[in-house]
Amino acid sequence: MIRFPLLSSLFLAAAAAWLSTSPTAAAADKPVNVLFLICDDLNCDLACYGHPQVKSPNIDRLAARGVRFDRAYCQYPLCGPSRASFLCGMYPDQTLIHRNAIYVREHVPNVKTLPQMFRDAGYFATRIGKLYHYNVPNHIGTSGHDDPDSWNYTINPRGRDKDDESDIFTLVPGTFGGTLSWLAAEGTDEEQTDGIAAEEAAEQLEKYAKKGTPFFLAVGLYRPHTPYVSPKKYFDLYPTESIKVPTEPEGYLDTLPNPAKQSIRRKKDQIDLPEKLAKEAIQAYHASITFADAQLGKILDSLEKNGLADNTVILFTSDHGYHMGEHGHWQKTTLFENATRVPLIISGAGIENAGAVVKTPVEMVDFYPTLAELCGLKAPPSAAGVSLVPALKDPSVAPREAALSQYNQGYSLRTPRWRYTEWGENGEEGKELYDHESDPEEMVNLAGKTEQAETISKLAEQLHARIEEANREPKGVKQIRFENNRKVPR
Repeated sequence: MIRFPLLSSLFLAAAAAWLSTSPTAAAADKPVNVLFLICDDLNCDLACYGHPQVKSPNIDRLAARGVRFDRAYCQYPLCGPSRASFLCGMYPDQTLIHRNAIYVREHVPNVKTLPQMFRDAGYFATRIGKLYHYNVPNHIGTSGHDDPDSWNYTINPRGRDKDDESDIFTLVPGTFGGTLSWLAAEGTDEEQTDGIAAEEAAEQLEKYAKKGTPFFLAVGLYRPHTPYVSPKKYFDLYPTESIKVPTEPEGYLDTLPNPAKQSIRRKKDQIDLPEKLAKEAIQAYHASITFADAQLGKILDSLEKNGLADNTVILFTSDHGYHMGEHGHWQKTTLFENATRVPLIISGAGIENAGAVVKTPVEMVDFYPTLAELCGLKAPPSAAGVSLVPALKDPSVAPREAALSQYNQGYSLRTPRWRYTEWGENGEEGKELYDHESDPEEMVNLAGKTEQAETISKLAEQLHARIEEANREPKGVKQIRFENNRKVPR
């Protein structure tokens, strides 16, 4: 038999080269993209989280295709500190950001942010809308308190909701962002700021698909943040006669420590709202949620239309929770479940347990190491969270025992059963304990009950350990504190 060793070698080499460029092989070597979707001031009033009225079909379909985390918690129930925390992958006591209107590099100048990690790995990092803090609605159409080092490209949409501010109803004339305010708007979705953001996102996805660009695309919608503005058709979905306003038992305030009481009574113009006004506020909030959901649907449709869905990890969330009359409070900034719990859904590439639910507590700082692992990257040593990938593979796995949140001088620990909160150092300004098995609405403070002494002791020890951990100096990150308006490097 005659052999042709050289010809055989050339054939095998050519075949190997062809296989290496075939669609299957190319897909295997292709970086996994990231679509990061976030709403502003969205709580868990969603159908997939069990809300009986709110219509959220697009978020629901994302949950049906991915893994929904039932107990995800922010680290600080206020926009700026929360966003700085999860985008830097550090706790607020590490970023040193505990209020709004701060640029992250004022306090942590050399931090490698989440999108920056992807940018440094060769991804094209794009921001559309609000990711870092913005004053809403004042900063719509601008870069707000954005971090330019995080992105290759940014888009700041501006819609008619900004131009229609004179038509908005508000409890305090001339103020919107921190005050209950709303408008059933004229016009179409596409004219609104978030509608423009969705169109821009669809356009970017089409470009990525044509060029084969690996991307980290972050789209931050402004709704349902006040003012609750959306086209009138969304208001029509929620007739006020079908809305029930939450109530609290008589004497409830007397069961709370003073700092907790202050957190739910500080907005003097939003206390004890007349029932008609309260129902209208809830209607407007829910309308804004469904409007935002529709815009998310357009983005998800574009991802699928452009053939990117199978190679893209999608993370959907909010920056913190939100009260809509629970505990007699409206909006955020409390350490109750309403303000600390956020929606979290992870779907797409590498997520196999479609429709699964993770019921153990997780934190927003966990986003950083999770997305890094899903995309084959290594998070920097400053990242304080834990990867949620084990729970994505097996929803019964608990990545952590409890979730930590803080606000002002208070820290709160959420375990699968309990919420334990201390105000002031070692709880010197008061404590709260709620049993979620019997009291999911957190209306019965058990902290003063002698029969709960052992439970409180164990939870306090756990809480103090978590506070110490959250205050550790982040590895490789310079911290700058300000005292009397002067920089004090740590």
